[in-house]
Amino acid sequence: MAYADQILAYREESWAVDGHHLMGVGGLDELTVPQWLELLEKKSRPETCPEGLVPDSSFLCVRRADDRLIGMINIRHTLNDYLREFGGHVGYAIRPSERGKGYAISQLRLGLEKCRTLGINRVLVTCRDDNEGSRRTILKGGGVYEDTREREDGKRFERYWIELSDRKE
Repeated sequence: MAYADQILAYREESWAVDGHHLMGVGGLDELTVPQWLELLEKKSRPETCPEGLVPDSSFLCVRRADDRLIGMINIRHTLNDYLREFGGHVGYAIRPSERGKGYAISQLRLGLEKCRTLGINRVLVTCRDDNEGSRRTILKGGGVYEDTREREDGKRFERYWIELSDRKE
């Protein structure tokens, strides 16, 4: 809750630029901050994870120099059918005013370290086929393109795999 005001500002800024769907922070676009934090807590453990979802961990990425919320990242501990096709193990976003400054790759690398601690050594990361910034981030993070898949709504997602078992970072 210490970051509640910054979370709301992040959401408003993202909505103004990207529309009313936030990537990588499931639920925040529809819930109050306390409700969202409660949902994150439930999703963090298999025994309390809501039906149809998978256990995951979400993190705020905060710049140390000024304690500013820069981005958010979500690590899915397992994949369900939808995530295997379109969502992957990792969802992330950088607030619009901080994009293009190298934060996304730092955030992804931290997320990959969390994947490693969870025993996820082959990480699926996806992005919309029109999201050049995310594609570049995934490639810098070691992503190897597998294919592009189209959802029923016509949106196309590129799928990349990052192998962690042999990586030393």
